[in-house]
Amino acid sequence: MHTITSIKNSKNREKLVMITAYDALFASLFDEKVDIILVGDSLNNSFNGQKDTLNISMDMMIYHTKAVMQGAKNTFVVTDMPFGSCIDEKIALKNAIKVYQKSGAHAVKIEGGKDKAHIVKALTQNSIAVVGHIGLMPQFVRLEGGYKLKGKDDKDTKRLIEDAKAIEEAGAFCIVIEGVTPKAAKEITEAVSIPTIGIGAGIEVDGQVLVWSDMLGFFDEFKPKFVKRYLEGATLVKEAIDKYSKEVKEGKFPTSEFSY
Repeated sequence: MHTITSIKNSKNREKLVMITAYDALFASLFDEKVDIILVGDSLNNSFNGQKDTLNISMDMMIYHTKAVMQGAKNTFVVTDMPFGSCIDEKIALKNAIKVYQKSGAHAVKIEGGKDKAHIVKALTQNSIAVVGHIGLMPQFVRLEGGYKLKGKDDKDTKRLIEDAKAIEEAGAFCIVIEGVTPKAAKEITEAVSIPTIGIGAGIEVDGQVLVWSDMLGFFDEFKPKFVKRYLEGATLVKEAIDKYSKEVKEGKFPTSEFSY
């Protein structure tokens, strides 16, 4: 199982693999198959059917993290700090301590760059491990009027590098880079000494993260360009349900093999 030290030491040595999970069942399937499991606030989209991540609560994140911890016995687990949970140092520390005490998560993730560096510092100085998150940040979707690619020019890339450096200096041990051009992601990765984990940010980062229901083909509503489907999960499930339904209606299930 990874530790903060081994994750930091992986930079320029070994690519990190991160995937989301929201329950004990899937966490147990991913356990030891990946380096890091993220209990992402993306569960509000794929699990709760909401349009964005903004109305998920701290209690819901803790509930799902506790479930994931039951399944991921041997994998490093990170919990997203939801929208509104880190508006100042006092509130952020209170919520992060709650995550640690009630869920057992190994670290928390916070969206934001230089503007959140003081929050990251307040947590790390109080023994809370923090993963940063820059670039396209889902919690800013309403403010920015949608999901917009970052790092498209030198000015924006410079700003992102400044964000990454500020988060690193504040004590974060890892940074997620989302929705950023590959060129900008490469420059950010080279500018910091902690690992970067990309999602829609090209290959020249220190690792990758995907939402499990996207990469396993269970979420049909949309398919981002950066998602590679490794399984057509929804199709397989629907075919199995159709077969089950047909056998029940035709009186073919259960046979003696499946009866006491």
